[in-house]
Amino acid sequence: MIERYSLPEMMEIWEPDYRYNCWLKVEIAACRAQNKLGNIPDKDLKEIEKKAKFDLKRIDEIEQEVKHDVIAFLTSVNENVGESSRYIHMGMTSSDVLDTALALQIKKANQILEKDIKEVIVSLKNKIKLHKDTVMIGRSHGIHAEPITFGLKLCVWLDIFERNLERFITAKNEINVGQISGPVGTYSNIDPAIEKFVCKELDLNPAIVSTQVIQRDLHASYMQTLALIASTIEQFATEIRHLQRTEVLEVEEGFSKGQKGSSAMPHKKNPIGSENLCGLARVIRSNSIAALENIALWHERDISHSSVERIILPDSTILLDYMLNRFKNIVDNLQVYPENMKTNMELYGGVVHSQRVLLALINKGLLREEAYKLVQENAHKAWNTNDGNFKENLLKDERVTKLLSEVEINECFESNYYLRNIRAIYTRMGI
Repeated sequence: MIERYSLPEMMEIWEPDYRYNCWLKVEIAACRAQNKLGNIPDKDLKEIEKKAKFDLKRIDEIEQEVKHDVIAFLTSVNENVGESSRYIHMGMTSSDVLDTALALQIKKANQILEKDIKEVIVSLKNKIKLHKDTVMIGRSHGIHAEPITFGLKLCVWLDIFERNLERFITAKNEINVGQISGPVGTYSNIDPAIEKFVCKELDLNPAIVSTQVIQRDLHASYMQTLALIASTIEQFATEIRHLQRTEVLEVEEGFSKGQKGSSAMPHKKNPIGSENLCGLARVIRSNSIAALENIALWHERDISHSSVERIILPDSTILLDYMLNRFKNIVDNLQVYPENMKTNMELYGGVVHSQRVLLALINKGLLREEAYKLVQENAHKAWNTNDGNFKENLLKDERVTKLLSEVEINECFESNYYLRNIRAIYTRMGI
């Protein structure tokens, strides 16, 4: 099933109006702090709180002349406030506003992303409950190995996503930092108490030490977390793509009424959602590299990071919001085909049960090397042959039947044996 996500809430966070509102919150909070210290009279603070606003068109006009976005913003605000505006931005530098306001934008984005992650976890749990006992073949190197359940496969995804949530919460808390420390971070013309007040009012943690900017290792770490989450989504989407291949067809993305898979071939039902997610993960990973490049700034600051962050932070948070929503939709609507799973597992007469036969022969007294050679010979005789049948080969091999009865051979081909301890995993996962 294909859905279009407009993501209005996440996109709004990175629009100019929202950004300038965050700047205004920082400036007004600083004025309130200055008032507490006796540096701004009560009447002037009231004027600022009442009249402080901005005009987007006017900011653009001013910036065309002054070539400085914060000055253009402050000029627009000051035009509305009047005489009391002389107290706005007192003792501050541009990055005090920019970095603290950016923390507010990221904070809001994180509320959405955390909700998204938790919703994916719920969807995975629901799907696991439906398929705890849906038996399928496990694969290693892309080759049939031994039986598992589809529920177990999804438990791996759930375990990773629960770690994603833990990682994200850590990153969310780490990036929740503001600063009001003035030029080069020495509080030369502003009391450190201002920073403490502002950050408390805005529910941010004050930076322990800053230069003129909050250090970008914090932002790089945050971006690495987003990239890691995107990469795990790619891991799951790649698995879905493999399982949807025509010759496998064990699962399939939902296909809505009226949907078409190909302009040329009417039969096609393609895993386009999963392919889309794999592509977008590459973008977020690339953005995380740009965030690492932002760490090394000149001396106490430069602005080489600024232009990069105006792209990578909106793009990555918007893309991850989209990816999480789309992945949840894929999980919710995933079509699972137990009969195809059973058919695939029984290919070539159940060669996937080779280890059980190996162990049974060893238990009858054969050396491991002898037993391995005997089982491998019968398995390979059946392998990749249309009428190949591993079990029948064993039943016809006197070297095997003189040690194992037909009943004992049949017991080696019972899938439930492999799954006898799987409940312990479900219990650990709280399923």
